Amino acid sequence: MSREEYPRPQFKRTEWKNLNGIWDFRLTDEEEWTHINVPFVFQSKLSHIGKKNSMCDRMQYRRVFSIPNDWKGKKIILHFGAVDYFAKVYINGKLAGAHEGGNTGFAFDITDLLTNETELLEVCVTDPCDDETILRGKQFWQKEACGIWYTRSSGIWQTVWLEPVNPVHIEKVRFTSDIDTGNVDIKLFLSEVKENLSCRISISANDNQINDIVIRPGQKEVSVVLNVFGNKILNTSTHGNGMCWSPENPVLFETSLRLFLNDVEVDKVQSYFGMRKIEARNGMIYLNNHPYIQKLLLDQGYWPDGLITAPSDEAFRKDICMAKAMGFNGCRKHQKCEDPRFLYWADKIGFLVWGEMAACPQFTADSAVRTMNEWASAVNRDYNHPSIVTWVALNESWGVPQIERDTMQQAFSLALYYEIKSLDKTRLVISNDGWEITKSDICTIHNYQHGHEQETSKQQAFRDNISTLKSILNMQPSGRKIYAGTYEYNGEPVMLTEFGGISLDTQGSDNWGYTYVQSGTQLEIVYQRLIEDIKASEVLFGYCYTQLADVQQETNGLLTEDRKYKVDPQIIKKINDGVCYMHPIVWE
Repeated sequence: MSREEYPRPQFKRTEWKNLNGIWDFRLTDEEEWTHINVPFVFQSKLSHIGKKNSMCDRMQYRRVFSIPNDWKGKKIILHFGAVDYFAKVYINGKLAGAHEGGNTGFAFDITDLLTNETELLEVCVTDPCDDETILRGKQFWQKEACGIWYTRSSGIWQTVWLEPVNPVHIEKVRFTSDIDTGNVDIKLFLSEVKENLSCRISISANDNQINDIVIRPGQKEVSVVLNVFGNKILNTSTHGNGMCWSPENPVLFETSLRLFLNDVEVDKVQSYFGMRKIEARNGMIYLNNHPYIQKLLLDQGYWPDGLITAPSDEAFRKDICMAKAMGFNGCRKHQKCEDPRFLYWADKIGFLVWGEMAACPQFTADSAVRTMNEWASAVNRDYNHPSIVTWVALNESWGVPQIERDTMQQAFSLALYYEIKSLDKTRLVISNDGWEITKSDICTIHNYQHGHEQETSKQQAFRDNISTLKSILNMQPSGRKIYAGTYEYNGEPVMLTEFGGISLDTQGSDNWGYTYVQSGTQLEIVYQRLIEDIKASEVLFGYCYTQLADVQQETNGLLTEDRKYKVDPQIIKKINDGVCYMHPIVWE
């Protein structure tokens, strides 16, 4: 099994070469070379190695490849979807480049290093086992996974591929939609500008052509604003909501970008965008100018055989479809910057996504810089996906453990919030999900203290704690205040973004959950009780349930680890569908 699908669906060219598959591999504390199935990490079963408890933090990869004859004369770009954590890449024994950061992709122009015969590609990776200044998310720093911590994932974990481009080509495109005007701002980034250069932009939706124009770029960065809510498609009094992207109506505008030099086509890219607006006001969250209740699932993005790498593209689509079948309209991708293929399916099927970055365990000058750099890379990579509506900068003070009283860590939280805001004005940003919030677009709280079935006092305490704005702001989950230091609530919508965590388990099992039930029927009953408590709240405007699927020993998913329903999805859907309106207090 390998990963054969095109890895960059938001910016697609027809010519490319997949380098996934069998590579030579060795851990550098061992002498012998073996084989690995890229892009699966060596700790995973699908890698064909499966050393899940190895604490070796250095590894080497190598393979040979050749360049197709019809690529000669073009620039050859080598792409890595993601490599955890430090990588050096060599072509024919010469350094092509180095990269730091395990969550997003990078690329090198290797044209001048090629021999035009058989080429040797080598990758040296370092992933320090116990370095608490690198972004590791849920990856455990010990041999055995435990509690909410999972098996480490080291090395190449997303697709490796080659791409030929003309020296004059489109480097990037950025779509910014405005549903109130019906306009989309298309910004093109070109490798260079020459005389007699032109770009043809064609846009269609539902098999209807919307726009087809030619522009003549005079500089490397050029913008054009086009109206897509014209007479050629449905327009309504609510600013074209019939063609706005939402989970219920995931309309995508297919876009072709063709670059010509002296009337000869030198580049062609296929892309897409969605017309979508998200905002917070009046204690509510609005999607496309209408109040919209988000019913989310916490999604860790782990699979039993592939760990952080999905076994197939179909696995992404299946997770989204199974979640929607239970009445959820989105997910919070937890402590993981997910593969763009997942975001593609979320765009196409209609599924809201809260994007999140893996956290560092500790706060240092190095960890702060690394986190900010990886966030900039993630926002840049994923800007065009309409499914992403929220960025979660920090989670539960991970990486900022003293934020309640440390003004440097508070400043870091603010810096992350404003960094993301400065890069992306189209989405909401959460500074610290769960507690000890500084500046944030949503007041997001966590509460797992809802007790087992016989613990009626805990059940009542949970109900009371989330019932009013005052009770929520006075909560101290895990002994932490809702707002850090002198920061205060300022009228933001309030959401319960972690709760549940109910493990369907048998007595005596070593499996872990926040609370436990002994049958699927009990799980349904407890889930309904929790949702009824949320509906009864005077202030909550949406929720995120923990979690989609079991991960290793953490067995509190609504699905098993191999993606089977634990309860009838129609029962969960009926409960979620019952949350059709919530009554937040308008704060003054």
